[in-house]
Amino acid sequence: MTDSTARSALPQRRTLLKAGALSLWLGQADIAWGATIVAVRVWPAADYTRVTIESDTALKTVPLFVANPPRLAVDIEGIELNPALRDLVGKVRSDDPFITGVRVGQYTPNTVRLVLDLRQMVQPQVFNLAPVQAGNARYQHRLVLDLYPTLVADPLEALIAERLKGGNSNPGLANAPSMTALPPPPSGAKLSSSPDPMADLLATQKRQPSALPPTPPAVVAPPITLAASTAQEADQEERYIIVALDPGHGGEDPGAIGPRGTKEKDVVLQIAHRMRDRINATQIKTRHGTLPMRAFLTRDADFFVPLHVRVDKARRVQADLFISLHADAFLTPDARGASVFALSQGAASSAAARWMAVQENRADQVGGLNLKVQDATVQRALLDMSTTAQINDSLKIGSEMLGQIRRIGKLHKPQVEQAGFAVLKAPDIPSVLVETAFISNPDEEIRLNSERYQNELADALMRSIERYFARNPPLARTRNT
Repeated sequence: MTDSTARSALPQRRTLLKAGALSLWLGQADIAWGATIVAVRVWPAADYTRVTIESDTALKTVPLFVANPPRLAVDIEGIELNPALRDLVGKVRSDDPFITGVRVGQYTPNTVRLVLDLRQMVQPQVFNLAPVQAGNARYQHRLVLDLYPTLVADPLEALIAERLKGGNSNPGLANAPSMTALPPPPSGAKLSSSPDPMADLLATQKRQPSALPPTPPAVVAPPITLAASTAQEADQEERYIIVALDPGHGGEDPGAIGPRGTKEKDVVLQIAHRMRDRINATQIKTRHGTLPMRAFLTRDADFFVPLHVRVDKARRVQADLFISLHADAFLTPDARGASVFALSQGAASSAAARWMAVQENRADQVGGLNLKVQDATVQRALLDMSTTAQINDSLKIGSEMLGQIRRIGKLHKPQVEQAGFAVLKAPDIPSVLVETAFISNPDEEIRLNSERYQNELADALMRSIERYFARNPPLARTRNT
């Protein structure tokens, strides 16, 4: 080798040595070279749309958000385009609130570029989740793309608008809850001002979405005022009872799965819908007068909601009662019967209750929580504020529920159990968790899929709610509180 050849090869050797040192420093789990995409999933919902890309190795990404027209591009480094990624193109539904289409292509020999064409401006969050094995959930590394709306509907205003349907001079008000602009959360995505930084995308596929009507502009609802002819009428119009229904699990988190493949997340959502219909058609007679009821669902479709967000949603609508619905599994298929749980500030009331709380509290790990945007200090303060009064009220409604459920089926335990369930820690709302049956029991799995049992259970829970509020009417509160 001549001196000139050796000198020309020296920078190349140095580059290779640096690359090798970098690989050793990052570790195998952090290098995506040669990673294989094993599955892609899309979870559309009005709250937000989630795209999940599962791989056998953690993926290194560079996200880029383009505002006009709105698009999110994600460069995935160290991989080649494979059939699983191509499948993502066809997984976006035509009615997705946020995504109109997907483009994916081999941008460079070692980089795949994914482009999500968006229906509206979003607040994107792009993050990685470590592998998890919990219950029936078995996930490898997951790359998550969450698309949140920039304008968030006020859920309390939405409930008020629904209550006023048909009786307001503005017919559009019922469908136009007030919108609140939120500051963009940390997303890791850069904002591009370039006219079209993705014009050179090597797109090998492009989905043609079905034609949809244009998204209407956000309408801000004015403050709601109600006219009443008498003081009694005003009192009745100004107060209503809100019951927050919380169907457990959802989206990436299937919950428990029965011997026949029934998913807990699906069954409890069906029961929640049946309860919503009954609650919305009910008025409670109390010493304050006859009060209408309204149900609020923490999720009304198949998507994941973090535990602390479920609590926060109930508090935002000023719920008078929080009911978390589940259909759990146990270590053996012999366990059967319904259970009701309340929060415990100390030790769990039994080993089984403690075990159940541990299983339910793992939902965030399975469903996939972006820890970078979670304010741990605020959440800790919220979850440590639960009061003795809240727990006592929870035990009252829990006892009512057990008394009514006993009339339609078997109870697993005759008394309300207590444990440290994270989803029950709203400090100012009576909160219970109802295990409707054991989905791991073959006979109870069949019952949970039965329309008859779901109706019987919804009726039983409804009777207990009515009896509880008749004896414990909520404090006076107006819609503008």
